[in-house]
Amino acid sequence: MVVEGKQKNRCSLIKPDILLAAYATGYFPMADSRGGEIRWYSPDPRTIIPLDGLKISRSLGQTLRKNIFLIKLNTAFEEVIRCCAERKVTWISEEIIQSYIELHRLGFAHSVEAWKNELLAGGLYGVALGAAFFGESMFSSVRDASKIALIQLVERLREKKFELLDTQFITPHLARLGAIEISREDYIDRLGKAVGKQRSFTN
Repeated sequence: MVVEGKQKNRCSLIKPDILLAAYATGYFPMADSRGGEIRWYSPDPRTIIPLDGLKISRSLGQTLRKNIFLIKLNTAFEEVIRCCAERKVTWISEEIIQSYIELHRLGFAHSVEAWKNELLAGGLYGVALGAAFFGESMFSSVRDASKIALIQLVERLREKKFELLDTQFITPHLARLGAIEISREDYIDRLGKAVGKQRSFTN
């Protein structure tokens, strides 16, 4: 893992231009779970989900076909990010939350939500820049809800001709869904090609 400095003077908001510049060059922020200090990361290796490599298990496919979740975009962004932050150890501080709410207001940060019986059952949020989407976090309060949201995210990225889905770090959960690790050098090369292209996540 590569760590590049830290933000010494804490403020209530990371400026959007700083966030976007960081993503465009391979970095992203995380808050220290104890003190809330913002640090910037650029992992090596880096984890991505190839848009043609998503793996859907038989049981997940059955859940998908049942259509038990209603998928919505950007209708509950703040609720999604706050649900993602509700863990014993979290890197999503209030500073992070407010910074991404502002990025959402500007049209760069998005949520993909799985609703069941008019209640938010799971979802994910991330940042779209050029032809790259940077997945930040996901949560489920109902089994498979976040996985269904991820499937819908990948389908949307394919439809909108995105080229890169970054998930930052590998986990067993993501690996089962098709995530792979690539070198930071390879990632930066793919990133440079993707962010230079014009794509729209919502239109």
